[in-house]
Amino acid sequence: MDLELQGKSVVVTGAGSNIGRAVALGFAEQEAALILADIDHDQTTAVAEEALRRGAASARFVSTDVTDHGQVSALMADVAAEEGPVEVLVNCVGWDQLMWFTETTPEFWHRIVQLNYLGVLNLTHAALEYMIPAQRGSIVCISSDASRQGEAREAVYGGAKAAVNAFMKSVARENGRAGIRCNVVCPGVTIPATDEEVGETSMWRDRDSMFTPEQLEKIARSLPLKKIGRPADVANAVLFLSSDAVAGHITGQVLSVSGGYSMCG
Repeated sequence: MDLELQGKSVVVTGAGSNIGRAVALGFAEQEAALILADIDHDQTTAVAEEALRRGAASARFVSTDVTDHGQVSALMADVAAEEGPVEVLVNCVGWDQLMWFTETTPEFWHRIVQLNYLGVLNLTHAALEYMIPAQRGSIVCISSDASRQGEAREAVYGGAKAAVNAFMKSVARENGRAGIRCNVVCPGVTIPATDEEVGETSMWRDRDSMFTPEQLEKIARSLPLKKIGRPADVANAVLFLSSDAVAGHITGQVLSVSGGYSMCG
Protein backbone atom coordinates (compact mmCIF):
# COMPACT_ATOMS: atom_id res chain seq x y z
CA MET A 1 0.00 0.00 0.00
CA ASP A 2 1.29 3.44 -0.93
CA LEU A 3 1.50 5.61 2.19
CA GLU A 4 2.06 8.71 0.02
CA LEU A 5 4.98 9.93 2.14
CA GLN A 6 7.33 10.52 -0.79
CA GLY A 7 9.14 13.84 -0.53
CA LYS A 8 7.40 14.87 2.69
CA SER A 9 9.56 16.78 5.17
CA VAL A 10 9.82 14.51 8.21
CA VAL A 11 11.56 15.40 11.48
CA VAL A 12 12.48 12.44 13.69
CA THR A 13 13.97 13.18 17.10
CA GLY A 14 16.10 10.61 18.89
CA ALA A 15 16.83 9.20 15.45
CA GLY A 16 20.22 7.70 16.28
CA SER A 17 19.17 4.62 18.22
CA ASN A 18 16.62 1.87 18.65
CA ILE A 19 13.05 3.02 17.88
CA GLY A 20 14.07 6.42 16.48
CA ARG A 21 16.52 4.76 14.12
CA ALA A 22 13.92 2.27 12.89
CA VAL A 23 11.39 5.06 12.37
CA ALA A 24 13.89 7.08 10.34
CA LEU A 25 14.78 4.12 8.14
CA GLY A 26 11.11 3.29 7.67
CA PHE A 27 10.48 6.78 6.32
CA ALA A 28 13.58 6.44 4.16
CA GLU A 29 12.04 3.44 2.43
CA GLN A 30 8.99 5.63 1.75
CA GLU A 31 11.29 8.18 0.05
CA ALA A 32 10.65 10.95 2.57
CA ALA A 33 12.92 13.96 3.09
CA LEU A 34 14.42 13.27 6.50
CA ILE A 35 15.75 15.57 9.18
CA LEU A 36 17.28 13.53 11.99
CA ALA A 37 17.52 15.41 15.28
CA ASP A 38 19.70 13.96 18.02
CA ILE A 39 22.71 14.78 20.20
CA ASP A 40 24.74 11.76 19.05
CA HIS A 41 26.66 13.05 16.02
CA ASP A 42 28.41 9.88 14.91
CA GLN A 43 25.50 7.50 15.38
CA THR A 44 22.90 9.73 13.76
CA THR A 45 25.15 10.68 10.86
CA ALA A 46 25.49 6.94 10.18
CA VAL A 47 21.70 6.60 10.25
CA ALA A 48 21.38 9.46 7.74
CA GLU A 49 23.82 7.71 5.41
CA GLU A 50 21.89 4.45 5.73
CA ALA A 51 18.63 6.32 5.08
CA LEU A 52 20.00 7.61 1.77
CA ARG A 53 20.99 4.09 0.79
CA ARG A 54 17.45 2.94 1.52
CA GLY A 55 15.84 5.51 -0.73
CA ALA A 56 15.28 8.70 1.27
CA ALA A 57 14.72 11.76 -0.91
CA SER A 58 17.23 13.43 1.39
CA ALA A 59 18.56 12.81 4.88
CA ARG A 60 20.64 14.93 7.20
CA PHE A 61 21.60 15.11 10.85
CA VAL A 62 20.86 18.25 12.87
CA SER A 63 22.37 18.36 16.35
CA THR A 64 19.48 19.23 18.67
CA ASP A 65 18.93 19.13 22.41
CA VAL A 66 15.15 18.71 22.61
CA THR A 67 15.07 20.18 26.13
CA ASP A 68 16.30 23.54 24.75
CA HIS A 69 13.42 25.48 23.18
CA GLY A 70 15.80 27.79 21.35
CA GLN A 71 17.56 24.88 19.64
CA VAL A 72 14.23 23.31 18.73
CA SER A 73 12.92 26.55 17.23
CA ALA A 74 16.14 26.90 15.22
CA LEU A 75 15.69 23.31 14.00
CA MET A 76 12.20 23.99 12.65
CA ALA A 77 13.32 27.23 10.99
CA ASP A 78 16.19 25.36 9.36
CA VAL A 79 13.81 22.67 8.09
CA ALA A 80 11.45 25.28 6.64
CA ALA A 81 14.32 26.96 4.81
CA GLU A 82 15.83 23.75 3.40
CA GLU A 83 13.01 21.24 2.96
CA GLY A 84 9.89 23.35 3.40
CA PRO A 85 7.70 23.52 6.51
CA VAL A 86 7.71 20.31 8.55
CA GLU A 87 4.90 17.98 7.49
CA VAL A 88 5.51 15.09 9.87
CA LEU A 89 7.05 15.25 13.34
CA VAL A 90 7.91 12.09 15.25
CA ASN A 91 8.96 12.63 18.86
CA CYS A 92 11.11 9.59 19.69
CA VAL A 93 13.41 10.92 22.40
CA GLY A 94 13.03 8.95 25.60
CA TRP A 95 15.19 7.95 28.53
CA ASP A 96 14.82 6.07 31.79
CA GLN A 97 16.71 4.09 34.42
CA LEU A 98 14.84 1.37 36.24
CA MET A 99 14.63 1.92 39.98
CA TRP A 100 12.10 1.99 42.77
CA PHE A 101 10.53 5.40 43.27
CA THR A 102 11.89 5.57 46.83
CA GLU A 103 15.41 5.29 45.38
CA THR A 104 14.99 8.21 42.98
CA THR A 105 15.99 11.82 43.58
CA PRO A 106 14.59 15.21 42.53
CA GLU A 107 17.49 15.50 40.07
CA PHE A 108 16.40 12.24 38.48
CA TRP A 109 12.76 13.39 38.29
CA HIS A 110 13.87 16.59 36.59
CA ARG A 111 15.86 14.74 33.93
CA ILE A 112 13.02 12.29 33.25
CA VAL A 113 10.48 15.09 32.85
CA GLN A 114 12.84 17.20 30.72
CA LEU A 115 13.65 14.42 28.26
CA ASN A 116 10.33 12.59 28.10
CA TYR A 117 7.80 15.43 28.42
CA LEU A 118 9.32 18.90 28.09
CA GLY A 119 11.05 17.86 24.88
CA VAL A 120 7.67 16.90 23.41
CA LEU A 121 6.24 20.28 24.40
CA ASN A 122 9.17 22.08 22.77
CA LEU A 123 9.00 20.16 19.49
CA THR A 124 5.23 20.25 19.20
CA HIS A 125 5.09 23.98 19.93
CA ALA A 126 7.76 24.73 17.34
CA ALA A 127 6.23 22.44 14.70
CA LEU A 128 2.74 23.90 15.07
CA GLU A 129 4.13 27.32 14.20
CA TYR A 130 4.62 25.96 10.67
CA MET A 131 1.87 23.35 10.45
CA ILE A 132 -1.01 25.68 11.35
CA PRO A 133 -0.38 28.20 8.52
CA ALA A 134 0.09 25.27 6.11
CA GLN A 135 -3.21 23.75 7.34
CA ARG A 136 -1.77 20.25 7.44
CA GLY A 137 0.58 18.05 9.43
CA SER A 138 0.94 14.89 11.46
CA ILE A 139 2.57 14.57 14.88
CA VAL A 140 3.30 11.17 16.40
CA CYS A 141 4.80 10.78 19.87
CA ILE A 142 6.45 7.68 21.25
CA SER A 143 5.12 7.11 24.74
CA SER A 144 5.18 3.80 26.67
CA ASP A 145 2.77 1.17 27.88
CA ALA A 146 4.11 2.04 31.33
CA SER A 147 1.91 5.13 30.96
CA ARG A 148 -1.22 3.01 30.57
CA GLN A 149 -0.58 -0.06 32.68
CA GLY A 150 1.64 1.17 35.49
CA GLU A 151 4.96 -0.55 35.95
CA ALA A 152 7.22 -1.08 38.94
CA ARG A 153 10.54 0.80 38.78
CA GLU A 154 9.14 3.19 36.16
CA ALA A 155 6.97 5.48 38.28
CA VAL A 156 8.42 8.81 37.17
CA TYR A 157 8.92 7.70 33.56
CA GLY A 158 5.40 6.28 33.36
CA GLY A 159 4.00 9.50 34.78
CA ALA A 160 5.86 11.63 32.25
CA LYS A 161 4.71 9.43 29.39
CA ALA A 162 1.11 9.58 30.65
CA ALA A 163 1.44 13.36 30.45
CA VAL A 164 2.46 12.96 26.79
CA ASN A 165 -0.69 10.92 26.11
CA ALA A 166 -2.98 13.54 27.64
CA PHE A 167 -1.11 16.42 26.03
CA MET A 168 -1.39 14.95 22.55
CA LYS A 169 -5.13 14.39 22.93
CA SER A 170 -5.56 18.06 23.83
CA VAL A 171 -3.36 19.24 20.97
CA ALA A 172 -5.36 17.00 18.62
CA ARG A 173 -8.60 18.67 19.73
CA GLU A 174 -7.17 22.17 19.40
CA ASN A 175 -5.64 21.71 15.95
CA GLY A 176 -7.89 19.33 14.08
CA ARG A 177 -9.55 22.36 12.49
CA ALA A 178 -6.18 23.11 10.88
CA GLY A 179 -5.95 19.64 9.39
CA ILE A 180 -3.32 18.53 11.91
CA ARG A 181 -3.48 15.02 13.32
CA CYS A 182 -1.82 14.08 16.62
CA ASN A 183 -1.40 10.50 17.82
CA VAL A 184 0.66 8.44 20.26
CA VAL A 185 2.31 5.03 20.02
CA CYS A 186 2.97 3.15 23.27
CA PRO A 187 5.62 0.43 22.97
CA GLY A 188 6.16 -2.24 25.53
CA VAL A 189 9.66 -3.55 26.11
CA THR A 190 11.36 -2.96 22.77
CA ILE A 191 15.00 -3.91 22.37
CA PRO A 192 17.46 -3.27 19.55
CA ALA A 193 18.31 -6.33 17.48
CA THR A 194 21.99 -5.48 17.04
CA ASP A 195 24.62 -3.29 18.67
CA GLU A 196 24.73 -1.01 15.61
CA GLU A 197 21.23 0.15 16.49
CA VAL A 198 22.45 1.74 19.73
CA GLY A 199 24.43 4.96 20.15
CA GLU A 200 26.55 6.19 23.02
CA THR A 201 23.71 8.21 24.56
CA SER A 202 21.09 5.44 24.40
CA MET A 203 19.69 3.97 27.58
CA TRP A 204 20.16 0.59 25.88
CA ARG A 205 23.94 1.03 25.66
CA ASP A 206 24.30 -1.21 28.72
CA ARG A 207 21.47 -3.64 28.13
CA ASP A 208 21.99 -5.60 31.33
CA SER A 209 21.33 -2.45 33.35
CA MET A 210 17.80 -2.50 31.92
CA PHE A 211 16.93 -6.20 31.75
CA THR A 212 18.95 -9.39 32.07
CA PRO A 213 18.45 -12.08 29.39
CA GLU A 214 16.52 -14.10 31.96
CA GLN A 215 14.19 -11.19 32.66
CA LEU A 216 13.57 -10.68 28.94
CA GLU A 217 12.67 -14.34 28.58
CA LYS A 218 10.23 -14.04 31.47
CA ILE A 219 8.66 -10.92 29.94
CA ALA A 220 8.26 -12.67 26.58
CA ARG A 221 6.52 -15.64 28.21
CA SER A 222 4.08 -13.31 29.98
CA LEU A 223 2.91 -11.62 26.76
CA PRO A 224 0.02 -12.97 24.68
CA LEU A 225 2.24 -12.93 21.57
CA LYS A 226 5.13 -14.53 23.49
CA LYS A 227 7.84 -12.29 22.06
CA ILE A 228 9.73 -9.10 22.86
CA GLY A 229 9.16 -6.11 20.61
CA ARG A 230 11.68 -4.94 18.04
CA PRO A 231 12.11 -1.34 16.82
CA ALA A 232 10.56 -2.14 13.43
CA ASP A 233 7.31 -3.15 15.16
CA VAL A 234 6.94 0.37 16.53
CA ALA A 235 8.16 2.03 13.34
CA ASN A 236 5.42 0.34 11.31
CA ALA A 237 2.75 1.83 13.56
CA VAL A 238 4.36 5.29 13.33
CA LEU A 239 4.43 5.16 9.53
CA PHE A 240 0.77 4.18 9.44
CA LEU A 241 -0.31 7.01 11.75
CA SER A 242 1.85 9.54 9.88
CA SER A 243 0.19 8.83 6.56
CA ASP A 244 -2.80 10.96 5.55
CA ALA A 245 -3.48 8.41 2.82
CA VAL A 246 -4.27 5.56 5.21
CA ALA A 247 -4.79 7.24 8.60
CA GLY A 248 -6.26 10.56 7.54
CA HIS A 249 -9.32 10.17 9.79
CA ILE A 250 -7.37 9.13 12.89
CA THR A 251 -6.38 11.64 15.55
CA GLY A 252 -6.10 11.84 19.32
CA GLN A 253 -5.43 8.11 19.63
CA VAL A 254 -3.06 6.17 21.89
CA LEU A 255 -2.02 2.89 20.27
CA SER A 256 -0.23 0.15 22.20
CA VAL A 257 2.39 -1.83 20.27
CA SER A 258 3.45 -4.18 23.01
CA GLY A 259 2.61 -7.77 22.16
CA GLY A 260 -0.58 -7.47 24.17
CA TYR A 261 0.97 -6.23 27.42
CA SER A 262 -1.85 -3.73 27.78
CA MET A 263 -5.25 -4.02 26.14
CA CYS A 264 -6.91 -0.69 26.83
CA GLY A 265 -10.32 -0.19 25.24
